[in-house]
Amino acid sequence: MSESYYNRQIVKVAAIINPLSGAGADVHAAERRVALLTAELERRHLRADIHLTEHAGHAHAIARAAGLDRVDLVIVWGGDGTANEAGAALLGTGTALGLVPAGSGNGLAAALGTPFESRAAIAAALDGTVRSIDAGILAGRPFFNIAGIGVDARIAALFNVRAKGTRGLWPYILIGVREGCRYCGVDYEIELDGEQWPVRALLIAFANGGEYGNGIKLSAAAQLDDGLLDATIVEDRPVLARFWHARLLASGAADRAPRVIAKQIREAVVRASGPVEYHVDGEPGITESPISVSIQPRALRVRGLWKKAGGVSDAGEP
Repeated sequence: MSESYYNRQIVKVAAIINPLSGAGADVHAAERRVALLTAELERRHLRADIHLTEHAGHAHAIARAAGLDRVDLVIVWGGDGTANEAGAALLGTGTALGLVPAGSGNGLAAALGTPFESRAAIAAALDGTVRSIDAGILAGRPFFNIAGIGVDARIAALFNVRAKGTRGLWPYILIGVREGCRYCGVDYEIELDGEQWPVRALLIAFANGGEYGNGIKLSAAAQLDDGLLDATIVEDRPVLARFWHARLLASGAADRAPRVIAKQIREAVVRASGPVEYHVDGEPGITESPISVSIQPRALRVRGLWKKAGGVSDAGEP
């Protein structure tokens, strides 16, 4: 498809609203979101097919149908999990993704420089321009921000299961502190771009974007469209050292922490003696070893206002 197709004027819009993301106890959140989005569309003489997600995987199905229908823009109002589902369905299509962040972490939105105020985010999606970002693939599942193996995958799984209706930063911190005390490092065989070695690790992260969310930055220099993943391997260490060094890992200063390996890569393989816990954009999973990791350069088109996007280069569309 030509660039004129990708950058043409918006004609067809679909919207996916997760009624639970960031809603808290507001039972009218979905109604308010639909009303605001409809009003902003009408101001621009546009209409959209607006869908509310009802179950896991629903956002993927809606976005896939929109891509097949050659919709110009799919606006996703939700968190990283909803964005991951929709983005995975739009890979390699001419349909662009627009984000209205409303989740617990919103790491991808932060990496893109998306406004966190809803009306401003809608304006960015409708009035912005299209850029292409990379897609990482871990264990066959796409991710657009960060994927990980180890303690962060354990935390993600527990957060999704046990936080129930209470989400946000504090439940994540409480689970993180508990797992920081009791999690046992795992022996892995790691291969990064053909270089192989054994390691006992707490965490193996592959960052396309620089922020987990809530200001927690592991790979602050990661760029969403450079064709590379920033791999960070945090070797196991005593409990007190885990928390002492966590302040460096969370602030983007991993290079100042001991026994941390950081490298930009295009592909990786992770092997272990048993099943491996992982997450993609905070969505947990478990699979048998080995796990393959790769990058698909500029595979997803995103619409936004890029002058504030620290995770996206200044280069235009290829």
